[in-house]
Amino acid sequence: MAEKKKPAQSKGSETALIRELADILNETDLSEIEMKRGDLKIRVSKHGGQVINAVAPHAPVTAPATSVSAAAAPIPTPAASAAPADISNHPGAVKSPMVGTAYVRPSPDAAPFISEGSNVKEGDTILLIEAMKTFNPITAPKSGTITSILVDDAQPVEFGEVLFVIE
Repeated sequence: MAEKKKPAQSKGSETALIRELADILNETDLSEIEMKRGDLKIRVSKHGGQVINAVAPHAPVTAPATSVSAAAAPIPTPAASAAPADISNHPGAVKSPMVGTAYVRPSPDAAPFISEGSNVKEGDTILLIEAMKTFNPITAPKSGTITSILVDDAQPVEFGEVLFVIE
């Protein structure tokens, strides 16, 4: 599915961009990719009908989450699914600002930027996210200690996915 808002480019270049995003989905394990450039916003997903339902409840997120939890209550999995929700609400959780591939080291033969237990200063590079052949540094938003690194080297990441925790 592709969604457009206020196109700022010609239809030909929009189509080419959608095709490029679809190619990225096919090359990775990602299920959805969204891009915003100026007034143009495009979302491409491998699960067409399901994304429409996922896009609609942006404002009332609480209501669908409650009904899903209530339906799943008899099954012992809610405790397991509560853990990822807890880490995403952690005040030190740092989330991915984009869809891409996370790299915990500057090059394949180099040591990782950090490890669990490392002390970091605000602005230190923690990892890189490669998106559309560009390596974007993800830096520490505050000084502290890295208590969790939740991604592996060369792991695909989604927008909003928790990458690491600083306390």
